[in-house]
Amino acid sequence: MVFDLEMIRKVYASFPGRVSAARKVVGRPLTLTEKILYAHLWQGDATESFERGKSYVDFAPDRVAMQDATAQMALLQFMQAGRTTVAVPSTVHCDHLIVAKDNSKVDLDRAVHESSEVYDFLASVSNKYGIGFWKPGAGIIHQVVLENYAFPGGMMIGTDSHTVNAGGLGMIAIGVGGADACDVMSGLAWELKMPKLIGVKLTGKLNGWTAPKDVILKVAGILTVKGGTGAVVEYFGEGATSMSCTGKGTICNMGAEIGATTSTFGYDDSMSRYLKATGRAEVATLADSIREHLTADAEVYANPEQYFDQVIEINLSELEPHLNGPFTPDLATPISQMKEEAAKNGWPTKVEVGLIGSCTNSSYEDISRAVSLAKQVNEKGLKTKAEFMITPGSEQVRYTIERDGFLDIFNGIGAKVFANACGPCIGMWDRMGAEKQEKNTIVHSFNRNFAKRADGNPNTYAFVASPEIVTALAIAGDLSFNPLTDTLTNDKGEQVKLDPPTGDELPAKGFDVEDAGYQAPAADGSGVQVKVDPASKRLQLLDPFPAWEGTDLKGLKLLIKAKGKCTTDHISMAGPWLKFRGHLDNISNNLLIGAVNFFNEKTDNVKNQLTGDYGAVPGTQRAYKAAGIGSIVVGDENYGEGSSREHAAMEPRHLGVRAVLVKSFARIHETNLKKQGMLALTFAEKSDYDKILEDDSIDIIGLTTFSPGEPLQIVLNHADGSSDTILANHSYNDQQIEWFKAGAALNIIRNQFVS
Repeated sequence: MVFDLEMIRKVYASFPGRVSAARKVVGRPLTLTEKILYAHLWQGDATESFERGKSYVDFAPDRVAMQDATAQMALLQFMQAGRTTVAVPSTVHCDHLIVAKDNSKVDLDRAVHESSEVYDFLASVSNKYGIGFWKPGAGIIHQVVLENYAFPGGMMIGTDSHTVNAGGLGMIAIGVGGADACDVMSGLAWELKMPKLIGVKLTGKLNGWTAPKDVILKVAGILTVKGGTGAVVEYFGEGATSMSCTGKGTICNMGAEIGATTSTFGYDDSMSRYLKATGRAEVATLADSIREHLTADAEVYANPEQYFDQVIEINLSELEPHLNGPFTPDLATPISQMKEEAAKNGWPTKVEVGLIGSCTNSSYEDISRAVSLAKQVNEKGLKTKAEFMITPGSEQVRYTIERDGFLDIFNGIGAKVFANACGPCIGMWDRMGAEKQEKNTIVHSFNRNFAKRADGNPNTYAFVASPEIVTALAIAGDLSFNPLTDTLTNDKGEQVKLDPPTGDELPAKGFDVEDAGYQAPAADGSGVQVKVDPASKRLQLLDPFPAWEGTDLKGLKLLIKAKGKCTTDHISMAGPWLKFRGHLDNISNNLLIGAVNFFNEKTDNVKNQLTGDYGAVPGTQRAYKAAGIGSIVVGDENYGEGSSREHAAMEPRHLGVRAVLVKSFARIHETNLKKQGMLALTFAEKSDYDKILEDDSIDIIGLTTFSPGEPLQIVLNHADGSSDTILANHSYNDQQIEWFKAGAALNIIRNQFVS
């Protein structure tokens, strides 16, 4: 089945003309990224050249995708917009609320029972507003999107930071907050600052133990977690065309971990093969008809330094497998150096658990290469030393690997197969013994490895690697084991070496599935009722946020001065808190409980300036709100790194925080704050962070003349009677200032449709 074929036809019909118009106004050859962006201008054909990193541009994405945890808030907002149906093709995917514990069947049955209220809500909203609904167990959103919706040259947004996975099929796919999704579903333009461009030239060809995952692990080590901020990463070269489509998806997926707006590859034969294998031959034919426009102009790749803001070159033939971590996805270590690095840093080398799958690495190819290693356990008289766990990416992948005997092989070495869902990757893992908080090491093929993320244990050292390396390390049970050079002792006392992994890009017998898990919406949803129990602890209809009062903000209390890394996991934890993603007040009880307080090095422990007592962050903020006092949050570099979850912006807004002042923001979080009517500010002088004191009362001056490019004044009124005045920069344009004044972007949308 091909979804939205007529929409794709329309995109391709206008694509050549729009690329031609863009090339004319830009006055030079175009990168693939530029072609797709200019082909999706809200205005139609380009009439001006936009400046990278400076120009705000309105786009018209082709589609929207939402996962169940973020869809709740996105759709609660959309229900306020006044629309009768979505303006662009949209889907909801139920993948985040399934806890990995026992096995796929038991875990899925438990989730369907425990989260029935949420699933029923999402199904009914989808049915009413014309949204495609993928049931629990259907698969992880990004794998399902790649199999069914992604198409070369398209543009989509999704309420998950790993929406970027669709770049593996040549899309510009960007993670956003629910308010952005609400805009596009409402038929409005979507705004993005014209991104800078990073070109990654891939030469040579992957071989032996090296996998596509190692490309992005290497890139993350080069660019760090914020090196891609505000940029699109475009991969090209002979190495790019030699990789599979799903391998490209893996690389694009983890581009979120370098802060990139998105990543993409030019259309090639691997994408055509994948489209055909997943039942979309018509899309492949359409793409072939405009093939020259679905990659960069030849001059760009011949002389990339002239067209990209930064160029990186990686020789795949020489690339070594990597392990990234612990605690950050950009700490890259070639496997040959891991033994030395682990000893030097005191990392535990006994591998307790190996986990493969997640949205990053759960394709047929990934699992077939891992199973080639699993086969060798019995063939060579070995035993798997660590626990081994597999998460298939979709029901289509799971059904196919079961048909092809892969699950039997995994079961034969004692592996556990979880449901087709996010599971341990996002902290939905009921890991036995994690509550003891013992120091231990796990290896996984996921994308993120922040402290506490997988199992809630701050002492779990998580390392990211390819499924092949994870499997090998699970067999060896030793982080310092290098399968390229080292041997293992088998049951006969012999030294044996693992053969390099092998696998199939696509299943030789084709994909197969009985029930993919898709539920189409009603042709006419006007009679569908969406019910939310007022007493529900998991769902809560939204009340509009209040408009700005029209004055400068004075007397704000410092809620917390966060020290060091403060991701959206620190601001609004996932794991057990996912159950409250549809209830703003209840989930606000996790506000910033993971952030480290600069003044006492503790988490969830801040000073209440009204009482002088120390207590939990949410409780302290609720006290300020009850007293009618606003507050401010201060943060470090790359504040809001990680997930797209807009709860990290809605919670402080709901509880009365007025501004967030940091050294620098991650892109999605900064936008989310703006959308919710918050002030997202950065220190004009980063050293001014040091001037913020624990008992400060803070004024924000200049809001009555708030305008683009003009800094605001921040007055720090210290407890001893002295004060400091510093400057805060911002990136608000005129439209975003109107969001602030209205109290939230949604307030403006509502007025447009309801009035």
